[in-house]
Amino acid sequence: MSDTVRTWRHIQQRYNLVGSKCMNCGRVFFPSRVICPDCRRKGKIESFKFSGKGKIYSFSVVRTPTDDFKKLSPYAVAIIELEEGAKLTAQLVDCDVDKLKIGDSVEMVFRKIREDGQDGVISYGFKFKPSK
Repeated sequence: MSDTVRTWRHIQQRYNLVGSKCMNCGRVFFPSRVICPDCRRKGKIESFKFSGKGKIYSFSVVRTPTDDFKKLSPYAVAIIELEEGAKLTAQLVDCDVDKLKIGDSVEMVFRKIREDGQDGVISYGFKFKPSK
């Protein structure tokens, strides 16, 4: 599959923070689920768009990255607890990694992930930055 086709197929996930919500118990999940792991019901799951705001649940600072990420070093990767309750893993951007604390507020932002050649596909995705 070409990168262009792959990019278009995953455009919803790249530009939106969309998960699912169980209409029986009210729990929200990211990424989307077909069956609620709590109440084990199938068929009463709906798409759910998250606000993109949350707080740092846990984080790690990467100071010795692989070759692909040397220019970004040091950088932080965190488990983000969204306001709606779901947790996800994301890179933290636009921050001083030495001043991060668990519980800091964060918000979703878009950043370029990669670019395939001068005339190639540019991929974007969501990351999180500390809120002011």
